[in-house]
Amino acid sequence: MAYNIVVIAGSLRKDSFSLKIANALAKLAPGSLKLEVVTLGGISFFNQDLEGAPPADWLAFREKLQKSDGVIFVTPEYNRAIPGVLKNAIDVASRPYGKSSFNGKPVGIISNSPGPLGGVSAAKTLQNILPGIAGPIMQQPETYLNAVGDAFDAEGNLVKESLKPVLQAYIDAFAAHVAKHHG
Repeated sequence: MAYNIVVIAGSLRKDSFSLKIANALAKLAPGSLKLEVVTLGGISFFNQDLEGAPPADWLAFREKLQKSDGVIFVTPEYNRAIPGVLKNAIDVASRPYGKSSFNGKPVGIISNSPGPLGGVSAAKTLQNILPGIAGPIMQQPETYLNAVGDAFDAEGNLVKESLKPVLQAYIDAFAAHVAKHHG
């Protein structure tokens, strides 16, 4: 039996590095995990006034998370934090109060940047947001991918050899993290 993992690509850009990294993770995942990469373009803005009759897109996103066995966030860094679209998705999924769709789900975080810092501030932002609304966050290996600008070919395939063992180690560790918390 494989655990179903939702991988959230935290950028809307069609050719985003986060989406390419998420897809690369799906290809590298061991047989114990089945990764579904999710993009956030269809999730409307959170507005507490709509909670009495939530929009269909909120309900579909929440249900996908609730049916999963874990979540991996793959995020770029925008202005020293996560993109607004990712924060919005987290707000949508964490409501209504006390019924977060992330509750009990083992969580992984990968940040990335074409620059030298690897989006570390975005990862730290998620580490501040998720406690209290999510399950256990994988602590090691911390993965902040820098210089990802040349990591993929035109078709989105991972071609930067130095990145493959990093992503493989990450997804193998995440598989153990999920098994530990569902075992």
